[in-house]
Amino acid sequence: MAAETPKLCDTVAHSADRAPPSTPRDARAAKSNDAIRAAFLALIETKPLEHVTIREIAAEAGVHYATFFRHYATKEALLNDVAAEQIGRLVALSLPALDRADRRTAIVALCQYVNEHRVLWAALLRGGAAGTMRDELLRLSADIAIERAPPESWLPLDLAVACSVGLIFETLAWWLAPARGAVAIEQVATMLDQLLLPLHHTGAATAC
Repeated sequence: MAAETPKLCDTVAHSADRAPPSTPRDARAAKSNDAIRAAFLALIETKPLEHVTIREIAAEAGVHYATFFRHYATKEALLNDVAAEQIGRLVALSLPALDRADRRTAIVALCQYVNEHRVLWAALLRGGAAGTMRDELLRLSADIAIERAPPESWLPLDLAVACSVGLIFETLAWWLAPARGAVAIEQVATMLDQLLLPLHHTGAATAC
């Protein structure tokens, strides 16, 4: 039986690297932004993303309707911001293992994180943020790969990174489908490990 997935509202993380507010206005803006993001995540847990409106987000957050637009131009902008943050967290979580050249540990860490935020990731991937998440992982992975690339490789580095990211996202999308909920973390990690193995020696060190 699959482990119970935490509530989305419990997964909201306040950005650790956000600069401390310098004025009361900055503090209020940061508080409103956190409330908007928390409300958005709580709402997409209860209904399809396309049915969530900005008015509902503002009401759930306890902010004025116009306040939403001081932070995000559209609902899609909020979605993309959350998606990019999730990828940043995923990569940061995996990097310590990559620095130790421990790819397997990095893959397991990736799978554990996605499983802990399963409802959120499923909503993001199905709700239109898959492109943003893929692009962000491509961007971060390219930077990582450049630092770790061997002098010569049979596969161009940019193609190796693109293939790695594609494999990761296709595997996660398969795993996050409702029918796949019982597939264990270790099993998914083994799949990714084997799928990425041919690309590993090209230096295409993505999030795993």
